[in-house]
Amino acid sequence: MIAAKYLWLTKISGLPKMVTEAFKIGKLNTTEISGTESNPVIMSLAKEAEVANIYKDDEVAWCAIAHTVLALRAAKPVSFKGYARLRAASFLKFGQLIQIPCLGDTLIFKRDGGYHVGLYIGEDTTHYHVAGGNQGNQYNITRIDKRRLIQARRPTYITGMPKSVKRLFLTAEGEISKNEI
Repeated sequence: MIAAKYLWLTKISGLPKMVTEAFKIGKLNTTEISGTESNPVIMSLAKEAEVANIYKDDEVAWCAIAHTVLALRAAKPVSFKGYARLRAASFLKFGQLIQIPCLGDTLIFKRDGGYHVGLYIGEDTTHYHVAGGNQGNQYNITRIDKRRLIQARRPTYITGMPKSVKRLFLTAEGEISKNEI
């Protein structure tokens, strides 16, 4: 779930479509179920990302699945298919490489054992505020150390980039993610 302290963002005029979709997913019950069962909401995201045939358990990292769904719902081109939609590193080829991330950009981070992908919501002096799946075993906004960032990518804007695509400086409070597994 997305914390109430971020809901003011939904009032911004002309939000990037991926941000709007992130808040929609954030309203769902996207907490993993430990054990042999899997959360049907997360499994439906796998179906929407067209990987249900290879993704069988919500205990397996699903940040790339959630991010693929954001992109597809926002009508952004996702050129990779199949197993690549399970890999956060696949987003290293999404959109265009940028140097300074802004609202609605895709962020790819290094983590123990691999990579993590999420959506830029804002930043403070030391951390990015990132919407994403598989963060504390759910879809939420968490803070991730800026030093872990590998790349920032901007999605393709066919009808022009929204004016809201800019850096957002937020207060340095909230959960800090150390490793998204």
